[in-house]
Amino acid sequence: MGFTIVQKIIKNHLVSGQMTAGEEIGLRIDQTLTQDATGTMAYLQFEAMGTKRVKTELSVAYIDHNTLQAGFENADDHRYIQTVTKKHGIRFSRPGNGICHQVHLERFGVPGKTLIGSDSHTPTAGGIGMLGIGAGGLDVAVAMGGGAYYINMPKVIYVNLKGKLGAFVGAKDIILKVLEILGVKGGVGYVLEYGGEALKYLTVPQRATITNMGAELGATSSVFPSDELTRAFLHAQGREGDYVPLTADADAVYDKVIEIDLDTLVPLAACPHSPDNIKTVRELQGMKINQVCIGSCTNSSMLDMLTVAAMLKGKTVHPDVSLSISPGSKQVYSMLAECGALYDIINSGARVLECACGPCIGMGFSPNSGGVSLRTFNRNFLARSGTKDAEVYLVSPETAVASAIAGVFTDPTTLKNPPKVEVPSVFSINDNLIEMPADEAEADGIEVLRGPNIKPIPKGAVPDVNLDTKLILKVGDNITTDHIMPAGTKVLPYRSNVPKLSEFCFTVCDPDFPNRAKELGGGIILGGNNYGQGSSREHAALVPLYLGVKAVIAKSFARIHMANLINFGIAPMTLENEEDYDKLELLDDVYIENFRELIRTSDRLVLVNKRDNSRIPLKLSLSARQKEILLAGGTLNYTKNNGNV
Repeated sequence: MGFTIVQKIIKNHLVSGQMTAGEEIGLRIDQTLTQDATGTMAYLQFEAMGTKRVKTELSVAYIDHNTLQAGFENADDHRYIQTVTKKHGIRFSRPGNGICHQVHLERFGVPGKTLIGSDSHTPTAGGIGMLGIGAGGLDVAVAMGGGAYYINMPKVIYVNLKGKLGAFVGAKDIILKVLEILGVKGGVGYVLEYGGEALKYLTVPQRATITNMGAELGATSSVFPSDELTRAFLHAQGREGDYVPLTADADAVYDKVIEIDLDTLVPLAACPHSPDNIKTVRELQGMKINQVCIGSCTNSSMLDMLTVAAMLKGKTVHPDVSLSISPGSKQVYSMLAECGALYDIINSGARVLECACGPCIGMGFSPNSGGVSLRTFNRNFLARSGTKDAEVYLVSPETAVASAIAGVFTDPTTLKNPPKVEVPSVFSINDNLIEMPADEAEADGIEVLRGPNIKPIPKGAVPDVNLDTKLILKVGDNITTDHIMPAGTKVLPYRSNVPKLSEFCFTVCDPDFPNRAKELGGGIILGGNNYGQGSSREHAALVPLYLGVKAVIAKSFARIHMANLINFGIAPMTLENEEDYDKLELLDDVYIENFRELIRTSDRLVLVNKRDNSRIPLKLSLSARQKEILLAGGTLNYTKNNGNV
């Protein structure tokens, strides 16, 4: 039996465990990336480990999230990251150089390599044939120190792409169709591997759009083969020497197969407030809109921008619509200026923003109250845009431009004369905003600069002998990390300051939660299915730890968030019987006898609700290594106790 692409990469990087689906494996990591909203914590954790120099082939720190400098906090964080990376052997991508996933694809991605990043959309690199996985900052810090990265061996879904995209139908519509088929939980425990006859028409930027939004499926990663189109992309970037052909064996066996016929695909939209709430654009035709945002790590490539410029040429954005455009990298931005496409964008009335995440994370350009915003981004979670009552739809660049001009939701396939876009065969290369680290001889003399907003990392504690506490929060299904730890202009500047950040924890769901948690001295949280979906932000575990949360009970967990909870010593337990969810109420007194010992010795625990003495069976399905991490009070303690990473 042959190997899939995923299995080939894992086999070449396996350092522990067996390649049996569901079993824990350890992987050697070739590359890491961080961004500034998660990077400060990752580097504080790396420093705490005492490792002087990164041991990966390549590690890059990007500044692309907290670029709005309304106070000293973000600038101080950037200065800290710039100095700590220079000292420890990490490249530094300066503000303005672009969004981490776009720049990494352009300048650093290598087929067949492994990459983990402290951003859930790290699987973007799968567009170039890498195995890219989103992870918590602590996992990235461990990998930079030479440690393995642990996941459960994934199953593989094969997505067979047939046919060819029609005019005005984009790669975004492909991944929205996958989301319609599988849903936001359908990828949990899987890697999606794409193939089929349509691949010969899909460029690396189009593939990267698809792999980027695999994160919204809950998938571990997504990957395309490395083929002649991959070689052409690397050639355009002056990196053809990095090309490695990589395909699945002809007799590879997959756990599941889905098929999409691109000949029949139509423009789609993800409706509020979930990426899998899919309708055709034709169903929404004529709905009045207020705002359009084009860009983000999902749709900001040169191909996307040239398509947008061609559709805007000679047109004017509707007077009732505000249109923003964010090129994904300095390379894209400068080439748009060089070829004249930027002129067409500006002349249309679009507002050109810097090469950063910006509106995608609620960092500026929030919609008006009750506004309808069309975005080429990857998430439309409630309040993520910065406006809680906004209605956010996810669409392709083609749909976004057509609608921005018309002032209403518009199916672009109803338009005439589709744009003819030719992407240059050779790109403009200028890495002047990527700073190289100091060599080892100079590193000791580098001073790491820390601003007053950078506070110490909360430390986990050994679990209680008996867990005797209260249920301090009860929430429903599909709770995202944006619910737990919001983004946006008011919150993101405090990503290095957990005490201040705690004031915002879960306030989207319950404004009283932070005060209640502090007054009660912590407790446990009850959630529904897919608890913790979305971003890789470990702050969604760090801040509850600071507030005294000792355990989270849910019907099921999202992969990255569950790993983050374990990393910080918070026990993630699942209900053995989902109907027991209704037996627990806010502020119930609850008890688990022999809690610490049961973590060590069993996968089953029993929660007693003191209100009615009901007994609720729980599962704690962890590997032996994860149990040891919990018993140590988190990964930092575990690492120190074992004397290595």
